[in-house]
Amino acid sequence: MSALTPSEQARRGGNRSMGSLLKLLPFAKRYRWHFAAVVLLVIVYNATTVLPPYLVKIAIDSDISGPRPNLHGLWTISLLYVGVVLLSVAANYLQILLVQYAGQSVVREIRVALFQHIERQSMAFFDTNAIGRLVTNVSSDTETVSQFFTNFFLSMLRDGLSLVMVVVAMFELNVRIAAWSMLLIPVLFGISALYRKRLRRAYQTTRTRLSNIMAFLAENLAGIRIIQIFHQEQRQAARFDALNRSHRQASVVEYRTSVLFNRTFEMLGNAAVAAVVWIGGGAVLHKTILFGTLYAFINYIRQFFQPINAITQQWNTLQSAAVAADRIGQVLSVEPAIVDAPNAFPLALEAVRGEVEFEHVTFAYKSEVPVLRDVSFRVPAGSFVGIVGPTGAGKSSLMSLLIRFYDPTSGRILLDGRDIRDIRQTDLHRAVGFVQQEANLFTGTVLDNIRLFRDDISRDAVIAAAEAVGAHEVVNRLPDGYDTFLYSKGANLSMGERQLISFARIVCLNPRVLILDEATANLDSHTEALVSRGLQAVSANRTTLVIAHRLATVRRADCIYVVNQGRIVESGPHEALLCRGGLYAEMYAKSGAAYEDGKMVQPI
Repeated sequence: MSALTPSEQARRGGNRSMGSLLKLLPFAKRYRWHFAAVVLLVIVYNATTVLPPYLVKIAIDSDISGPRPNLHGLWTISLLYVGVVLLSVAANYLQILLVQYAGQSVVREIRVALFQHIERQSMAFFDTNAIGRLVTNVSSDTETVSQFFTNFFLSMLRDGLSLVMVVVAMFELNVRIAAWSMLLIPVLFGISALYRKRLRRAYQTTRTRLSNIMAFLAENLAGIRIIQIFHQEQRQAARFDALNRSHRQASVVEYRTSVLFNRTFEMLGNAAVAAVVWIGGGAVLHKTILFGTLYAFINYIRQFFQPINAITQQWNTLQSAAVAADRIGQVLSVEPAIVDAPNAFPLALEAVRGEVEFEHVTFAYKSEVPVLRDVSFRVPAGSFVGIVGPTGAGKSSLMSLLIRFYDPTSGRILLDGRDIRDIRQTDLHRAVGFVQQEANLFTGTVLDNIRLFRDDISRDAVIAAAEAVGAHEVVNRLPDGYDTFLYSKGANLSMGERQLISFARIVCLNPRVLILDEATANLDSHTEALVSRGLQAVSANRTTLVIAHRLATVRRADCIYVVNQGRIVESGPHEALLCRGGLYAEMYAKSGAAYEDGKMVQPI
């Protein structure tokens, strides 16, 4: 899914946006009875707001202005008036409370569904979608859509029904004056049509520019170290200021258009009241209608414009919600590129031996630029394999394919002789563990980070996993040990400590195949030695594939595969590759790993 410019969004028009908004209505199905109760409360509320002017009209024409003032009737009307007002207040309170509960519940379900849908996407989705925009979809856009299920829904229902009731009451009072008042309706529709396109374009532009701000902010906060190291603060601040100026300009245009729209209706409403006073006043003077009728009619003409004005003000909400729903709909419409086969094989973890085989695998992130070309190799179950090569050779792509972050363009990858595309992804990810160069820790305790918030994994199992990789002593030195609270990304730990915890996590989850992608590159020599000893124990009876930047990490591997320009150019044990004098021997000589006890080790 690619980002759209404001002009492109405008060309798509409001129909698609409205369609996206309607597609979100199934999320409201569970709360249909709540909305039905809101409808009943709205009917009661509207009846109680339309009735008071008619009661006053009766009191004036029958009980006050009549030939014989009726004090008893006046008291009756007064008590009835008070009762109607109290009932109106109660109905209004309950309808607002209920619609907010139902509306917020619907939005909660939309937000959760959107989050789960994003999490199901393959890595290709995140390669082409800015994280900041996805954050905007889940947070800001869903909050905007909530206004549709709360403010807009209630306003359209309440004000629409109020308009119908007021029109009926006006015709009941005086058909002639009511008929003249109805001439305003085409004028109102004309004004609405005039402003509608301008409002939609303004809302789309504002939302898009806000999304750009969020994406820029997320990107800069993620790369704050680079920005500070290269002294880019002022330049990035200038770019951020330019984005905010652009958003401010769009917001001013939006509100200016909205204010002009609403004030036009307000001015028209005041003119209509003046016309009714002129026409009705003449009718009272000529004794064609009674004064109470004129009083009620003036109140109804005000009530006639109040719901219309409220509905037009909700046009902002509808347009914003429609644009936000369109953006949400674009995300929800993206089907995951990696899905389970219809007859996917359920794989029991205890039955996995861990044999891995690549058969003539070719892969390209973009079809015209392959990063792997006809790669074939086999890793026996329980073996320790190293994968080395220059930067950009395709090492990490090999492992991304094994985990099924992507599917190969051609060829296949086998786990225990079965194509991984025929295995359920849930089972595959339990069987194949992955540790990256950059450890990903979450907000929570060390204990929860190691067991990934799984309550079925005991504290003793977590401690055993930490001991296996040499992390136990490190954790015990923390202020609260395993109960130490970690901030986002483990910011209160050193890089080595974060990596050790990620090693303990993978051991705790106990996969049959373990992938380490440059996992020791960020460790100091002491910590790396500690982890290396732990990994020797961890890799026992487990297939281990190590993508190594430091060649010393894979010297004791059963087999080392050398990748260059998307192909395996060499393979074999460490000593055999040195004897061959090829790319591996050259890389080893340049890496510094060839120094032992301060002396240069020559290739054999």
